[in-house]
Amino acid sequence: MVVMKPIRIFRHLVCHHPGYLGEFLQNRGIPWQLVCIDQDHPIPQRTDDVSALVFMGAGVSVNDDLPWVEGELQLILKAFDDDIPVMGICFGAQLMSKALGGVISRGEGMEIGWHPLQQVGEDPDGWLDGLPHQFEAFHWHADTFTLPRESRHILSSECFPHQGFVMGDHIGLQFHLEMTREMIEHWIDRYGSDLLLESACGQTATTILSDLDARLERLHQVSDLIYGKWLERVLARQGVE
Repeated sequence: MVVMKPIRIFRHLVCHHPGYLGEFLQNRGIPWQLVCIDQDHPIPQRTDDVSALVFMGAGVSVNDDLPWVEGELQLILKAFDDDIPVMGICFGAQLMSKALGGVISRGEGMEIGWHPLQQVGEDPDGWLDGLPHQFEAFHWHADTFTLPRESRHILSSECFPHQGFVMGDHIGLQFHLEMTREMIEHWIDRYGSDLLLESACGQTATTILSDLDARLERLHQVSDLIYGKWLERVLARQGVE
C-alpha cells in the first residue's frame, strides 16, 4: 500500500458504494475510507488527516433542508480553503457547485442510462488526455448545476450541458464512472419507477442492460483515465511519485 493519508469517500446511499472507484484505488494500493452518511455517520470536518475527499451520489436534492447536506457544503469549502483535492460524482458535483456559489435546479426530465458525452473547449491541463472527443458514460439524475466561478467546463451531453468541470486539482462529474454490473442491476431494481417517467433522455431497463459487459469495459477504460488524472494530482500533493 502507498504510504499516504487516506482518501475519504462520502456515501449517501447504501446501494451507491464506491464501486469501480474503490477497485481502482485498491488495485493501486491507495488507502481510502468510507463515511456512510446513509447510516448516520457523523461528518468529519478535519482535512489535515486526509489526502483528498470524494462525494458520491444521493437520492435527494442538494437543495433539500437536511443537516448533513449543510455539513458537507461546509466541508467542501474547507477543503478548497485548505487546498485538499475534491472529486464530486453526480450529487457530489452538485454539492461542489452549490458550495462555490452555483445554483442547482431540475433539468427537463431525467437523464438515465447510456448517453454520449462531448468534450468542451480547450484542455490545457490534460484532464481528458487519451479520450476521444465523444464517449459514452452512465447517467441517472434529474438535477443539474451551474458552473462555479473560475471553473472550467470540460464535458457536456445533449440533454444536460453541464456534465463536468475542473478547478485546479478539483473535479466535478455529473455522470457515473464508478458503475459495476451489480450496481446497475441494483439501481434498476430499487429505482425502476424512474424508468417509467416520460423523458427524452430516459432509457428502458432492456436498453440499459443491453451489451452491458462490453459497455462497462469501455466505461472503466474512461474511468482509469479520468480517475488517473485526478489521482496524479492527489499523489503529487502527498509527495508520492
